[in-house]
Amino acid sequence: MPRSPLSAVFLSSLLLSFACTPGEKAAPSDADLVARAREIHERTLTIDTHDDIEDDFAGAVDPLNADRQVTLEKMRAGGLDVVFFIVYVGQGERTPDGYAQARAGAMAKFAAIHRMADEMYPDRVEIAYHPDDVERIVGSGKLATVIGMENGFIIGKDLSLLKTYYDLGGRYLTLAHQGHNDIADSSTPSERLGDAEEEHGGLSPFGEEVVAEMNRLGIMVDVSHISKKAALDAMRVSKAPVIASHSSTRALADVPRNMDDETLLALKENGGVMQTVALGGYVKTRPEFDAARRTLWEELGIDGYAAFRAMSDEQRAAYDLKIAELEAQWPAANVSDFVDHIDHAVQLIGIDHVGISSDFDGGGGVVGWNDASESFNVTLELVRRGYSEEDIAKLWGGNLLRAWRDVERVAGQGGASTN
Repeated sequence: MPRSPLSAVFLSSLLLSFACTPGEKAAPSDADLVARAREIHERTLTIDTHDDIEDDFAGAVDPLNADRQVTLEKMRAGGLDVVFFIVYVGQGERTPDGYAQARAGAMAKFAAIHRMADEMYPDRVEIAYHPDDVERIVGSGKLATVIGMENGFIIGKDLSLLKTYYDLGGRYLTLAHQGHNDIADSSTPSERLGDAEEEHGGLSPFGEEVVAEMNRLGIMVDVSHISKKAALDAMRVSKAPVIASHSSTRALADVPRNMDDETLLALKENGGVMQTVALGGYVKTRPEFDAARRTLWEELGIDGYAAFRAMSDEQRAAYDLKIAELEAQWPAANVSDFVDHIDHAVQLIGIDHVGISSDFDGGGGVVGWNDASESFNVTLELVRRGYSEEDIAKLWGGNLLRAWRDVERVAGQGGASTN
C-alpha cells in the first residue's frame, strides 16, 4: 500500500532522530569540509621533497612561469611552501670519463638552482640549508627550496665529493637510481648497462663508507630507487634516520620502487620517513592500459621516447585521442588513490613516519594533483578522511623536518664516530 504524505513525514522525522541524537552535530557539508581544508592548508607548512629540473633550468627554462609542473607561480597558487629541487644525473658507465661527466652534470644543476634563488628571483625564493632556515624563509613570506641529489653516481668513487656537494646545499642523496652503481644495488637494474639482478647484494663496502660520511656531514640518506636489501642495509648502517624521498607502498602497487611492509617497518624502527610519491604508475598499476599503450606505440612505429617527442602535431593529436579512449577504459590514478597509500603507511607504521612528495617534472602527477597549483587537493582529501590538522601538518612536512633535525643532531655529535 502506498504511504500517505503524513506517514512519509513521520518516517523522515524518525530517521532524522536516529541520525542525530541529542548533543550530536550533523555531518559537515561538502562546503564546510572545503572551507575547513582551506584554513588548514593556509596554516600548514607544506613541503614536496622531489621535483626534477631540466638541464637548462634557470636558463632557457624560467623557474617563475615555465611550462612545467612546478614553478614559483604555481607553488604560490597552490599553497606549496617548499620544494626540493633535484640535482639528478642518470646512471652511466663507471669509468673515469663517466664519473667526470656525472660530476659536471651535477655541478651544472647546482649552479642552476643557485642562479634561480641568488640571481633571478631572490625576492621570491631562498635556498634553505637547515630545517630552521625553512621555517624562517616561509615565515618571511618567501618560498623555500632545498636541494636534493638523486643518484650516488655523482660522487663516483670519490668520497670527498660529498663535502663539496654539501657545501653547495645538497641535503639528501638517493644512493642509486635506475642501475647499480658503486654504492648500492638499484631496485631496477639497467639492461642498457648490462646489470645483473644483483651486484653487491645490498650496499657495497664503499656504500657503507658513503652512509657513514653522510651521517658525519648531515646529509639525509635516501633509500628511494635502491633495492630492498640495500635499503635494509642503509637503515642498519645509518646512525641517523633515513628517508625515502619519493616512494609509495608495494602493498597497493606492486612495483620495484615502492616499499613493502617489511621495509616500512624497518623504516619506522630507524626513525625515518617515507615521502609518499604521487607518480601515477607507482600509485596504481594498470597492466591492461600499459599493454594497450605498447600496442599503440608499435602500430605508430614509435620505438622510444625520442620518436615519441618527434611526432608531428597531427600524429600527436591522433595519439592523444586514442590515449583518451584507453584512459576512459582504465582510469589513471587520482588523489584518492594516492592518499590510499598514505593511509596504508600510517596504519602500518604510524603518522610520524609518513610524508608527501610528487616527483613532478620527472613523471609524477595524478588526477587532481598534477602540478603544484593543485596541492590543496591533497589536503582536502586528507580532511575528508578525518585526518586532524596536527596529523596533516606532520604529513605535509613536519615529519620530514623532524627527521632532518635528527640527521643534523647526529652530525653534530660526530656522525659515524658516535657510539
